[in-house]
Amino acid sequence: MARNLDMTALRSFVTVADAGGVTKAAAQLNLTQSAVSMQLKRLEEMIGQPLLDRSARAIALSPQGDQLLGYARRMLALNDEAWGRLTNQAFEGEISFGVPHDVIHPHVPRVLQRFASLYPRVRVQLHSLFTSELKSLLDRGEMDLILATEGQLDPGGETLAREPLVWVGAAGGQAWRQRPLRFASVSRCMFKRPALEALDRAGLPWEIAVDTLSASVSEASAAADLAVLVQLRGAIPQHCEVIRHGGALPDLPDYLVNMYVGSGPRAQLAARLAGLMRDAYCCPERIAAE
Repeated sequence: MARNLDMTALRSFVTVADAGGVTKAAAQLNLTQSAVSMQLKRLEEMIGQPLLDRSARAIALSPQGDQLLGYARRMLALNDEAWGRLTNQAFEGEISFGVPHDVIHPHVPRVLQRFASLYPRVRVQLHSLFTSELKSLLDRGEMDLILATEGQLDPGGETLAREPLVWVGAAGGQAWRQRPLRFASVSRCMFKRPALEALDRAGLPWEIAVDTLSASVSEASAAADLAVLVQLRGAIPQHCEVIRHGGALPDLPDYLVNMYVGSGPRAQLAARLAGLMRDAYCCPERIAAE
């Protein structure tokens, strides 16, 4: 006779695996630790196999748990998609989502794909602008959700990640060795001034090799080994790499990836998209698996 796996218990199991422990999983699920532990125990009894290796100091999956995890992810993703399509008919319309160029990848495409499967009646307008422009549009009610790269967190936002600013050049390139250092600049990028000030403090001569409004132009110059640029470590352009300069170039500051949700009539929808963005930064393997 066919047996049915408990979807609630499966969700707890996947969350424990992603979060690395029962305590963190319970917080994410808004459950008590004992409730999550009981669901795991019930799932083990149903399957007749241990899912966790309880002999280890940190949480670890047993071989059977590793095997179940892939199935559980797919089952939950299909469950959530079906639930979303059948029960979220009230969620329809259009929301505006703004993201600076440097943090579109790797998370935003996967999150938008996931959101579209859950809320097929909602159209997301994606805008790529500088942080200052996005925040102004949010203040005027013309954006429903934005990501921002900035040095601090303003009231009403939340920090998704802290990433270092790094020197970037062509894969295997030598432009970083030249003096004066040839710098590819995006005119209104907030990273430009800190990078040039760091070079000045280090006493390194530099010149602007490219000054453009297009990030793609500056990235192409770096990829061609004509200049270097600065970028967040998590957003290295294609055909480029972090320059391993061994101290020949100055250290650069960290920046925050912050998220702000608007308060307009589409705030509820924006909050749902924000939840998926939060998951992507917190547990990227979860979004990737779905």
